[in-house]
Amino acid sequence: MPKTAVMVSEEVREALDTGAPVVALESTIIAHGLPRPRNLAVAEELETLVRSGGAVPATVAVLDGRAHVGLTKADLERVAGDPDMRKLGHRDLAPALATGASGATTVSATAFLADQAGIRVFATGGLGGVHRGWAETQDESADLRLLAQVGVTVVCAGVKSILDVPATLQRLETLGVTVIGYGTGRFPGFYLTSSGEPVDWAVGSPDEVAAVMRAQDAVGGPCSALIVANPVPVEEQLDPELHDRVLAKSLEEAREKGVTGQAVTPFLLERLMRYTDGASLEANLAAVRGNVRLAALIAAAYA
Repeated sequence: MPKTAVMVSEEVREALDTGAPVVALESTIIAHGLPRPRNLAVAEELETLVRSGGAVPATVAVLDGRAHVGLTKADLERVAGDPDMRKLGHRDLAPALATGASGATTVSATAFLADQAGIRVFATGGLGGVHRGWAETQDESADLRLLAQVGVTVVCAGVKSILDVPATLQRLETLGVTVIGYGTGRFPGFYLTSSGEPVDWAVGSPDEVAAVMRAQDAVGGPCSALIVANPVPVEEQLDPELHDRVLAKSLEEAREKGVTGQAVTPFLLERLMRYTDGASLEANLAAVRGNVRLAALIAAAYA
């Protein structure tokens, strides 16, 4: 995709041109991850958190066949309020641009467009990954392959705990994507502070993350993302016993109902929210807020 296909807002362009810190934000959480009207309030809150950390927010979406990096208030309201807003991964960008479609961007599409615009830091909730039962379904998120091709630092709370976390970490290793824990030697479990899986490297400050980014620049070689795995605080995580109980129940329901393939993830996420009385959503938002705050500090340290 030519860079001219990406419309960078004036504020974001000015920040990039002057070397000021910028943080990319996805829009799927706004359009598809939260109920209305709370979704708009959260979208505005996340942009405010980026600004309070000394960086410029660059929320990403596709509107009327144009990829936007940096949204106006009216754009945010449209993404939050339009029930026909599509969900766009990286593979969907070309058809969306060619047909004049509008959609919210997932991790893969946001990371790609941020990279095209020259943005180095991207904050999200949790990554996609290798699905349970991969040996039978071969089902794996497009996030992983795309992150092996873009030079973006992604601050996240690990991968969704409904996925196969060990297999996801192995896949990231195979793809050459660096994973570092932020203040932890254990890979986070999205809703949970820890998935129980170890990480090979850990850092303890935004300056240390920025140093890793600069080392990436100096070493050169194949381009790939840097994943900064930032755990949700213990006091804000979903109760681990409740999580395990509800997940086991939901997986059994999925088997009984014959839910397979791409339908499994939304099914499990819906069941988690229902059976935890919304506690999983609050843990999700706590993780996103923490990631956005940290991403702003990392972007400022790198700049």
